Amino acid sequence: MDQIEEILTRRVEKILPTKEGLAKLMSQKKIRLYQGFDPSSPNLHVGHLVGLLQLKSFQDLGHEVIFLIGDFTAMIGDPTDKSATRQKLSKEQVQKNAKTYKEQAGKILRFKGDNPAQMKFNSEWLEKLKFNEVLELSSNFTIQQLIERNMFQERLKQNKPIFLHEFIYPLMVTYDALAMEVDLEVGGNDQLFNMAIGRNILKERINKDKFVLTTKLLTDSQGRKIGKTTGNAINLFGDPNDLFGQIMALPDDTIIPAFKLTTTVPLDEISQFESKLDNDPMSLKKRLAFEVVKLCHGEDRTNQAQSHFQTTIQQGQTPDKVEEFSIKLGKHTLLEICQSAKVGKSNANIKRTITQGGVEFNGKKITDPNQEIDIKGGEVLKFGKRIFKKVKK
Repeated sequence: MDQIEEILTRRVEKILPTKEGLAKLMSQKKIRLYQGFDPSSPNLHVGHLVGLLQLKSFQDLGHEVIFLIGDFTAMIGDPTDKSATRQKLSKEQVQKNAKTYKEQAGKILRFKGDNPAQMKFNSEWLEKLKFNEVLELSSNFTIQQLIERNMFQERLKQNKPIFLHEFIYPLMVTYDALAMEVDLEVGGNDQLFNMAIGRNILKERINKDKFVLTTKLLTDSQGRKIGKTTGNAINLFGDPNDLFGQIMALPDDTIIPAFKLTTTVPLDEISQFESKLDNDPMSLKKRLAFEVVKLCHGEDRTNQAQSHFQTTIQQGQTPDKVEEFSIKLGKHTLLEICQSAKVGKSNANIKRTITQGGVEFNGKKITDPNQEIDIKGGEVLKFGKRIFKKVKK
């Protein structure tokens, strides 16, 4: 029961209908649970890590875990917290984004061996629904229920459109739970409406009192969710150097919550960090970065990422190993050099970083994107705090 208590407390915001009821069910049988991940981006981010670790806790206790890829729902898009209609994705975009989700999630969950997690795609059943079945399902919901959502009320006040397909998203989430006949659905606290609205339908159709467990959201110091929707996502499975550096860039007031939500460090140990936070936040943040990167990339690559951070950020040195890029020798503008090095998210981002003093070339800070530089080969470009590229000789 101590293990059940921790699973139902750590990272948990709310449990419906009751925490006590779910604890009792878990003590009596192996339950089936899932969390949905809509592949609206090719990368799982640090916000997803909260749910993955929650699923892992259930898996380690012997329960049946389903990692659901919402390939069908991603084409419509979840309207939660959206002040405008979300851009719909094509089936090709969704499939491309989801291509490596199992590999990424497999760093945390076990898809092989004892009690393997299952990976499912909700297009398997949602694509097969006939129109009369959609109508019958929709008859269980009212416009009053759906329109009461805050983001819809805000759009009405601002005279922004609300499209009919946005109402259908929670219906599809309900059907996912029906199709898999689950005992429990896990999701972020911002998903409570989508997960809870159809509980009565499961009770009527398959006689299951579906439980809902919402996890706490990892937020920045302004209370904004850290994720792709808000534009501050920290990708988990890309370059471990970037992941380490981005964790180090989090505000100090996120350190303790991030330890609880995104690591497996025991809670007793985390409770001792509170007294150290004011005196030495840097060492605590390094420990946090180490724990998160180790979960996603293993200890060896984490040690390398920590060394890279200390060398490049703390000591301001160029790392020993720098990725090379090709550019024709001779004169080029700094903007052209950055483009050839494939740094920055866009030309606008490159120009902004340069003018704000975030770019150095061969150790010299340059703030004019159009300044011409005579390339001879072997020079080092530093873009931002963590990106180093070297011109091939």
